[in-house]
Amino acid sequence: MLLGPTANARGQTIFVDPGHGGPDPGAIGKTSAGTSVSEKDVTLAVGLAVAPLLRADGFGVVLSRTTDTTVAQLDSADQAGGALTVQGVYHDLKARIDCANSAQASFLLAIHFDAAESSVRGAETIYDTARPFRPDNQRLAQLVQQEVVLSLSAAGWSVPDRGIINDTALGSPALSAAGNAYGHLMELGPPQAGYLDRASLMPGALLEALFITNPAEADVAASADGQHAIAIGLERALLAYAAAE
Repeated sequence: MLLGPTANARGQTIFVDPGHGGPDPGAIGKTSAGTSVSEKDVTLAVGLAVAPLLRADGFGVVLSRTTDTTVAQLDSADQAGGALTVQGVYHDLKARIDCANSAQASFLLAIHFDAAESSVRGAETIYDTARPFRPDNQRLAQLVQQEVVLSLSAAGWSVPDRGIINDTALGSPALSAAGNAYGHLMELGPPQAGYLDRASLMPGALLEALFITNPAEADVAASADGQHAIAIGLERALLAYAAAE
């Protein structure tokens, strides 16, 4: 959904992609009170919180989704047993790339939350180095990481700063052999014939804001105040990035 600026138009559009959605819940954690938290819900909440802030700053904003749904129109092979298949995940990620490119976005921001053992905490931001705009990717990732950690701290939450990470150094297996051979995050990575013919055309970063498998961080992720603090950090990062542009 394209949302125009509400003040002082800059002539720049930001593609904001709340990760997962619909039959793809993403990571699932529990708050300290035992309430279940799905990544797809909190990414959407942050996306909906940051969009009006960016519009008021003069940016156009394209949200990949505004409700609990996938971005791709799924067919029967994309789902099985109420969940996305590997093919479905692939199609949904390609749809997000196509949306960003169709919007002629100036930059791309994907919002996610992480999962690991319950003791693992912190924020990290991922970028890709195999693009012509590698320096822009790295600068955007550094600003996102810095400002989100600062904003959460200012709101009263001390979140470990796990830094920025090259997507080839994540160390996590992909969903398929082809994905492992590709070796990048699809949304940020370069084109590859036969696997990803249409790559994103703009600098981008993917935020893993907190670990929702850590109960204390799930508390923050599930709270309106925590979501707002993350949104404020993202707004400040994108303003700083645009100012340098």
